[in-house]
This record gives sequence, structure tokens and C-alpha cells, in this order.
Amino acid sequence: MSEMEMDESIIKEFLIESLENLDQLDRDLVTLEEDPNDREILASVFRTIHTIKGTCGFLDFSKLESVAHVGENLLSKLRDGELFLTQEITTALLSMVDAVREMLGCIEADQTEGDADYSALVETLSKLQVSGTDVPAVAKEEDAVVDGPPSKTPEADQSEVDECESEPIEPPKIGDILVESGQATPEQVSAASASQLDGDPRHLGEILVEQGTIEPHDVVDALKKQNEGRKNVADSNIRVDVDLLDKLMNLVGELVLARNQVLQFSVTQQDASFIGTSQRLNLITTELQEGVMKTRMQPIGNVWSKFPRVIRDLASSCGKQIRIEMEGKDTDLDKTIIEAIKDPLTHIVRNSADHGIEPPEARVKAGKPGEGRLLLRAFHEGGQVNIEISDDGAGIDPGKMKKKAVEKALITSEQAERMGDREAVNLIFLPGFSTAERVTNVSGRGVGLDVVKTNIEKIGGTVDVASKLGEGTTMKIKIPLTLAIIPALIVTCGHGRYAIPQVSLLELVRLEGEQALKGIESIHGAPVYRLRGDLLPLVYLNRQLQIDQEEGEEGPEAINIVVLRADDRQFGLVVEDINDTEEIVVKPLGKQLKGISVFAGATIMGDGRVALILDILGIAQQAQVVSEVRDRAMADKLTSVRDQAEDVVTLLILGVNGGRLAVPLSLVARLEEFARSSVERSGEFEVMQYRDEIMPLVRLAKLLDFGEQVTDEGDTMQVVVYTENGHSVGLVVDNILDIVEERLTVQSKSSQGGLLGSAVVHGKVTDLLDVQALVRSVDPTFFEDTASAVLEEASHV
Repeated sequence: MSEMEMDESIIKEFLIESLENLDQLDRDLVTLEEDPNDREILASVFRTIHTIKGTCGFLDFSKLESVAHVGENLLSKLRDGELFLTQEITTALLSMVDAVREMLGCIEADQTEGDADYSALVETLSKLQVSGTDVPAVAKEEDAVVDGPPSKTPEADQSEVDECESEPIEPPKIGDILVESGQATPEQVSAASASQLDGDPRHLGEILVEQGTIEPHDVVDALKKQNEGRKNVADSNIRVDVDLLDKLMNLVGELVLARNQVLQFSVTQQDASFIGTSQRLNLITTELQEGVMKTRMQPIGNVWSKFPRVIRDLASSCGKQIRIEMEGKDTDLDKTIIEAIKDPLTHIVRNSADHGIEPPEARVKAGKPGEGRLLLRAFHEGGQVNIEISDDGAGIDPGKMKKKAVEKALITSEQAERMGDREAVNLIFLPGFSTAERVTNVSGRGVGLDVVKTNIEKIGGTVDVASKLGEGTTMKIKIPLTLAIIPALIVTCGHGRYAIPQVSLLELVRLEGEQALKGIESIHGAPVYRLRGDLLPLVYLNRQLQIDQEEGEEGPEAINIVVLRADDRQFGLVVEDINDTEEIVVKPLGKQLKGISVFAGATIMGDGRVALILDILGIAQQAQVVSEVRDRAMADKLTSVRDQAEDVVTLLILGVNGGRLAVPLSLVARLEEFARSSVERSGEFEVMQYRDEIMPLVRLAKLLDFGEQVTDEGDTMQVVVYTENGHSVGLVVDNILDIVEERLTVQSKSSQGGLLGSAVVHGKVTDLLDVQALVRSVDPTFFEDTASAVLEEASHV
């Protein structure tokens, strides 16, 4: 290996080690600010800076060495107890970390330290050291103790004792390591150490290299061994290039495809040996796939690790007090997902700190603690990763959101009036929307959460916001574990097969016979299906893909609806047939198909044929179920329908002496059948013991003058139980006829107490029962907070 190649490999190793250490430094300094007495973390910070300083001095990066050196001197005084950690010192040390990171970036780019001037930072760090002790003397002492061989001066002995107290495990000296490995003799190390004591500013390793005693790589090896005492995990970890992992993942994907083809072929075979071998292949492939995917998995804590520093700096600049808490830092995600969510999460965290959490004085005035709380929470659920970012700030004012959106012409005044609070809060995801009163370096430019939402949806995730005014806001993000191999539902349309990612799938609905002919309704020309009382917009896959229906088809024998979620909206995708679910390997689209928004990728099926993967959000946008600017044209069309649907009431139809009564099902607590022998009397009332209380009975036929009850025969009776304020009353009827949905139009009002009037329900005249008025006519005190007169009288019986 040439000297140039050796130097490049040494620098590369130095950069990898240093950048990892800097990430840890950010976390340690913020933690240390909260607990300045944590000697273990302080010692770790000192060792890290000292290692960087020593190595960059050897590699002749003088500017980097000077910044690290003055920071090391300041940390030395903190470690020795001569200074106490303050916010100013922490800020200066974090600035030093940023400066070191900038210089490392320049070194990685062009092998130079850059043109930036850090003299002001060095001066600030030097001033902070002033505490009655000469800084150069301390620096010289540290150089002698750490870099040189053990000195027997009283000062050095005392320094070693102090260091042992703060660092239970002392890393070996460079000179000792070189002697133990046989790369240098004790005499050579002693001579080099004597040169240091005589005023030679160079490090021990530099002196020995110039003397020709050792090679440069021997110093690097010695530095690594010096760190082994505090990095025990290094023995069980290796660095692997990400490109190599990606290639390995692609090969496993190809193996999964081959496995699927073998399994499909084995179904038609009778050879027991071949079937056994294919099953074994299936098992090994599955285990290999899981193993390779684990190599790409990283804890989400890798992304979160920089947030304490971000929040600390942001709180300081905004004059706020913010405490950040994290739960589920060990939740694993694929590296590609980690990279995709890094920026969106950072934006949400900064947004919560800037917009969400109030200044201390405003919080105290609102009865809250002056320090705000920001909680990051991650957990696995249903094959997805859920991430929640919650703050206990002021929350989002729906009225203010509507006003701002109208001012910016993002929505109309009519749309604003029709919006509920939840829809209003979600306006923050509109492009160009911002509630900031002024533009700062944190917010107010109108480029924000719409980009966050778009980036999350690009990787198959969803983002939602829940807020309560005065109490705080929670952002909820759901994302898939990986993008490489995903479970999918295979559907057929025309002569082609298509894959629907299971992350978007909610349920499957099949309409047959009469339901297939009459189940689909049309609202303003848009097909909808009433699913459990809610209107579900329908999208026909063949129309979106412009696949012609076969001629001569009078009507479908069955309709298959795949209920999907896109952009927090449900819609039904009508497909020709539903096949099965299976794991598919996602392949990128060719340049000819990349511009088509309804396709997200492609996969190879078990029979070797290609199936396209549907982009659910793209289909929803093309069909105008949701639109890219989120004006939701389809939702606007359905608004009037929704308003009309509010008049649709679910009714319980009752039979009383040949007449028909209707009561809203929402007012009915239970439908019961009781033995007539269980009826007792309490004064003038009929009562019965029901669920640890005495429940009065009201015979509707008698009370409404429908004549005497004619169906007293039989051992049982039908009772509708109505409950209010914890008290129940039983309405005795002849029979319970039906439960129906009807848009009520009262055609003739009734003057009789207990009845609202009459309406035509399912083609028959039906009296509408006013239950509350009916019960109060029996006993006006029944629903008061105190016990009713009936119950009081019954309690004495």
C-alpha cells in the first residue's frame, strides 16, 4: 500500500470515529447540562475531545487541533471541579462541537480544514476557563499526564488520583501500548517523553514516527486499543457499507421471487421429495429474508438523538423552557424509512416547540408549569410503526385556522362554515398555510407541514393531528416497517393483475344478487355505497386504468369492493376479482411508467408474470376522492348529501293494539322479554326488579288511549327499556316489529301527549313516540337527580 493510500485510509477511519463521537457529544452535553454532577458523562466528554485532538494533531490538522485543545482545557477544569457547568459554558462547548463537525466535513470533501475563522470561538472558550488558574499550565499538565508516560511528580500523581476517582476504568497510555506490542522499547518511549518535558510540543506518537521507531499505522492501532477499554461493543460489531446491504437485500428479493415460483410449481407436483425440498427452501428463504432485513433495521433513537440539542437551542432562542421525553427509542425501522422520516420528524418537533408550547409566563398564567413538555413516542402495531409527537402547549384554535385559510384563499367562506373542528385543525396540511405572525428562522414561510405530509405519504405512511385548545397537540404518524418486501392484496381487472399494499387496506365487501343491482347509489353523478350508514365513495379500477368492459354484459353477478384509506379518507375500489394476499418484492418502475400516478411500482408474481403495484393515493387523487391541494372536490359534492343524511333516523317499530309506534333507536337502552309473573305493584304503579333497581312499567296502550291491552295472554311480555340520569323505565308493548332507517317527514302533528305526530315509515302510517314527554306525564319527578317519588314509595314496601 502506498503512503498516499495509507494516509487516505487513516483519514477515513479518523472521520468515521470522530463523526460518531460528535453525535454522542451532542447528547452527552445536553444531558450534562441537566445534571452537571454526572462525573461519568463529563469524563466521557473529556476523553472524546482528547481523542479527536490527539489524532488530528498527528494528522497535521492544526486548526482543528487548536479548537479541540482549548475545548479540552475547559473540560479539564470542569472535570477537576475548578469550574461549574453553566448554560454559557454548555453553549460554547456545543459551538465547539459544531465547529469540529464543520471542519470534519471540509476534510472529507477536499482534505482541508476549510477557510472558516474560529478565533472568536477559541477566545470565548479561553475566557470561560478563567478561574484563578493559569490555562497553559493546565494544558501542559494534561498533555504530560495523558500523552506521555507516567510522571512521578507530585502534581502528576495527584492528577492521576483525581482521574481514577472520576474514571473507574482508565484507558492505557499510548506509550504503554507501543511497548506491550513490541513496536517500541521502554527506552525509546522514555526518550520521547523526556523530549516532551523539555518543551517539545509534539505528541508522543509524532516524535516516535519522526525518529523512525514506528510507522504511522502503529499509532492509529494504538489509539484504537486505547479506546477498547471504554468501547467493549466494538468486538461484537463491524461496519458494513450501505451499498453492500442494499445489494444483499436485492438478492434476497430475487430469492423470494424464485421461492414463490417454486412454491406455485410444487402445487401441481406429486413428488413428495420435491414438495419437501420446496417447503425447506421456503423456510430457509423466510429466515434469510428476516435476517437480512434485520441488518438494515435501525432504532428510531438514531433519529431522535439529535432532538435534545435541537430543542435546547430552539428553547434558548425563543425564551422558552422545554423538557423533551422519549419513549420507545429502541423501536426498529428499515434504514430507508429512517432516512425518509428524518427531516419530517425534525420539522414537526421544531413546529411543536415554536408554535405549540407557550412562553413560561403565558403557561403560568394559564395554570400550567412554566416548563413545557414534548413527548416522542414510538411503538409497533399491526405491522406498522406508530410515531406520536405530543406537546402540552396551547393547542390549535379551529376558528383561527378557518380564518387564516380563508384569508389566504385556500378555502372559501362557505367551506369554512361547513367544516367541523377536526377538519379545521387538519387545514395545517394545506400548501402555503401558516399561522405565524412573522417570518423567523424557525417558521412563517409557508413551506411546512404540507411537505411533511407529502413525504410521509410517499413511503406509504399517514399523518394525522389531534388537538385540544389549551391542552396541547398530538401528531400521529403511521409508517410501514420496510419498503423492500411488503404484504399485498392481489386483485384482477380486465386481463391484468394488480397489487394493493396491505397498509392501505381496511376491509373487503362483496355484493351479490339483488344487492349488487341496487346497492350502488349515485350522488351528483358519483357512485357511492352505504357502508354501515356512512356514504363510501366508489372508484372503478377499470375506469381509472381505461380498461373497456366486455361487450354483452348486462350487469354484474357480484361486485367486489376493496375499502381503502388514502389521505385520511376512505373510499371503495371496485375490482373484477380478489385473489389472495402474498408478500411481494417491490421493483422500481421503468421510465415509461414513472409518470403515471396510479402506479407505485411493480413486482414479479410466482408464475413469472409482472404485476403492477397500485398507488392508492394517486388513484384517489385521479378519481377526485382527494385532490393534491386537498380541496376535496368529491367531499364538497357529498356535503349536501351528508346534511340530508343527518335527517335519516334509525327507528324501532313497535306494535300496540294493532297500531304502529316508532321510537328513535338511539333512545332505547335495551329490548327485554320478561315473565309476567315478575311484575309487582308499588302504590298505583306496576314495577319490577331490574338490574339492582326497581323499574316502573308503563303500558303504552293504556297511556295513549289505544284501548285495553289485548295481548295479556302468554307467560312473557315485550318491554322497551328507556334510561335517563341513571334511572330506567319499561315501556310495555305487544310486539317489536322491525328496525328501519327512514328520512322522517312529520305530515301531521299530534295534540295528544306522548306523541310527536304521524309519518309514513316504509309505506305505512306510523305514530312517532315522544318518550321523554310520555314518562314525565306519568311522573314529572322521575328524571330529577334525587330519587323519584315512585322509587321512594317502592323503597318502603
